[in-house]
Amino acid sequence: VQLQAFGGGLVQAGGSLSLSCAASGRTFSRYHMGWFRQAPGKEREFVAAISWSGGRTYYADSVKGRFTISRDDAKNTVYLQMTSLRPEDTAVYYCAADQSGRLRLGVPAYWGQGTQVTVSS
Repeated sequence: VQLQAFGGGLVQAGGSLSLSCAASGRTFSRYHMGWFRQAPGKEREFVAAISWSGGRTYYADSVKGRFTISRDDAKNTVYLQMTSLRPEDTAVYYCAADQSGRLRLGVPAYWGQGTQVTVSS
């Protein structure tokens, strides 16, 4: 699976931004999909995940209620809608894919390249 993330940028605190991740190579609909992020000087952390069926979503406590993950299997794309952004959301955001629970453990089989999100105060 090849993953390519889009949509990063600079936004003011309180603003919104939407990320997308396009997948190719294998059957997208069979993969759990997720987003992780890594801030400067910090370890990569889990942000959100969505099951292969789209029926279950998971969020880090820090983004719950502000971020929404979704998927469109017809477009082989997973989205992360981010609202009420805070400076501490500044990070490089990575999409990821796996067919097992390894995704939420932070060791998915596939990673996309990152996209920078910067939230100014």
